[in-house]
Amino acid sequence: MQLSLLENASPRMNAENRAEELRILLEHHNKRYYQLDDPEISDAEYDALFRELQQLEEHYPELVSSDSPTRRVGSTSLDKFSSVTHRLPMLSLENATNAGEIRDFDLRIKKYLGLLPEEPISYVCEPKMDGLAVELVYTDGVLTVASTRGDGVTGEDVTGNIRTIRSLPLRLTGNGIPRLLEVRGEVFLSLEAFQQINRDKEENGEAPFVNPRNAAAGSLRQLDPRITARRPLSVYCYAPGSTDGADFSSQQDFFSAIADWGLPVNSLVRPAVGIEAAVAFYDEMQQQRESLPYEIDGTVIKVDSIAIQRELGEKSRSPRWAVACKFPPRQAVTVVEDILHSVGRTGVITPVALLKPVEISGVTVARATLHNWDEIALKDIRIGDTVVVERAGDVIPAVVKVLTEKRCGEEKPSLPPELCPQCGSAVVRIADEVAVRCMGLACPPQFRESIMHFASRGAMDIEGLGEKFIEQLLSLGLVSSVADLYYLSRDDLMKFERMGDKLASNLLAAIENSKQRDLGRFIFALGIRHVGERTAKSLAQAFGSLDNLERATFEELVSIRDIGATVAQSIRTFFDTKGNIAVIRRMLEAGVTPAVEMKKVGGRFTGKSFVFTGALSRFTRDEARILVENEGGTAVGSVSKKTDYVVAGEEAGSKLAKARELGVTVLSEDEFLELVGPME
Repeated sequence: MQLSLLENASPRMNAENRAEELRILLEHHNKRYYQLDDPEISDAEYDALFRELQQLEEHYPELVSSDSPTRRVGSTSLDKFSSVTHRLPMLSLENATNAGEIRDFDLRIKKYLGLLPEEPISYVCEPKMDGLAVELVYTDGVLTVASTRGDGVTGEDVTGNIRTIRSLPLRLTGNGIPRLLEVRGEVFLSLEAFQQINRDKEENGEAPFVNPRNAAAGSLRQLDPRITARRPLSVYCYAPGSTDGADFSSQQDFFSAIADWGLPVNSLVRPAVGIEAAVAFYDEMQQQRESLPYEIDGTVIKVDSIAIQRELGEKSRSPRWAVACKFPPRQAVTVVEDILHSVGRTGVITPVALLKPVEISGVTVARATLHNWDEIALKDIRIGDTVVVERAGDVIPAVVKVLTEKRCGEEKPSLPPELCPQCGSAVVRIADEVAVRCMGLACPPQFRESIMHFASRGAMDIEGLGEKFIEQLLSLGLVSSVADLYYLSRDDLMKFERMGDKLASNLLAAIENSKQRDLGRFIFALGIRHVGERTAKSLAQAFGSLDNLERATFEELVSIRDIGATVAQSIRTFFDTKGNIAVIRRMLEAGVTPAVEMKKVGGRFTGKSFVFTGALSRFTRDEARILVENEGGTAVGSVSKKTDYVVAGEEAGSKLAKARELGVTVLSEDEFLELVGPME
């Protein structure tokens, strides 16, 4: 769908028209991608449209609207959530825990309505999402307020966070949009998203979320919406609140209308004529539970007719016309027979409970994650303990609690390992982290990630050595450390699938060329924990050679600007690991000679440090860093008393606030460019 500007209109009018058209286009493609799973354009094409709208809004700030797709990236952080009073209370549902109680619910309704037991009632059945209930308020089709359920009467205003959910329209589309529409929904995380978030948290030395519901609630209740924007939340809408300009005759009518307006509805929602059809749906969902891409903990059955719902009314805390049919808990009691140590792809060593096999929800469970040793200490888990195990949204179940009353006195505590169980290298626990890590450069579970990082563009930049070739290197047993790359022969490479003579020559040449990378890139390529590109370059400039860095003391490391105790400890541990030194020596023997890129001395920014924050429009972060470093300065990531300048773009947040608090000079982009002046 191509859109054009008006030929004779002013630039301002053209921009306004184009911005509105882009918003419509982007929301259309959001729906195709996130709700229908049927995208019409590539990610690159979507990104181009998004950037065009961003540029228009930056040039004409008055065009920014609350329903703009650019608002999904997260707005300014809050000190606390404000309160929202629901026009209609968000009531709880009564529970049923088996088919008999579901049938009892049906009989109660018929008795209240004066119907015979055999007269069928039309119901609507839904999966009961295990997430966080919210209310969304659309005024004239635009999302204006979003709030949590709270106590049912008053909730918290989470509008900024809700706007980050890609599957949720910021503006309704279609015909018959009401003046006011309040709709209730459930915010949740897919299992895939939940598992990725927990992998990231564990890699960063943070405690993982217990289950997807906690992760969704924690994400939605972030005071900084930019954090929420990085969490792929989803939402399904399930019930109306107060409305003005809409009259729904049935629950099915409601679902059909809101779906036409662009709101997401669970595709498993189904009508059921008679209670036996509703019981069959409950049984079916229980069977499908393990194969669904999200967590459900039951089903919900509602009377379909809105008129009958009103006739039935509510009790003090719940409506008479709906019931939550809960599944049996996915827990079991078993015994911890041993605690094993599992090494992950980032070197994190995770304690895993070896269990006496037990069946949970039709699956035999023999292992459960214990997350980390802080978690073991908190729950006081010992080898031989009788424990409660739960399957809750993860591939590996978790130990929920210890039944201490069943202890006999022979239980044994589990301590963190001193050596990596895979490679024998020393392990380390970085200050302020819960994770225990192996720092071995050639540790087998980490090796695939290590070699991919080593060959990447920002590191040694070995052109052509991509994921497929790395997989073949490993499967053929041609490399056991990154140093082995420099000992590969043409005959080795010709063992690859689809490897021609020219391709082999090019790859060998790329490996040879990488021997001359500068010291900063070589340090970064080693994959030292907490050492990114900027820190690696600072280390290279400060110590001048790899030998000097290897011998650097903790005190010498922390004396460098922006290298604190955590980073210094990580560097020192890396070079204290004998296996790492052996790998580095083999690379040097193969002809790898990292060259030092000396920092410019005498430039106009010598001794000055800059922090860049917010959305920059005049230049990228990398361009800004190069401008600073070319003049002898340093671009750093955090604000401290030692920072000389903070350059603030649009929506600058906590870093800008800290700069003002510390009295650090704050520059706009224009002021920064004026300070840079004409470069020689």
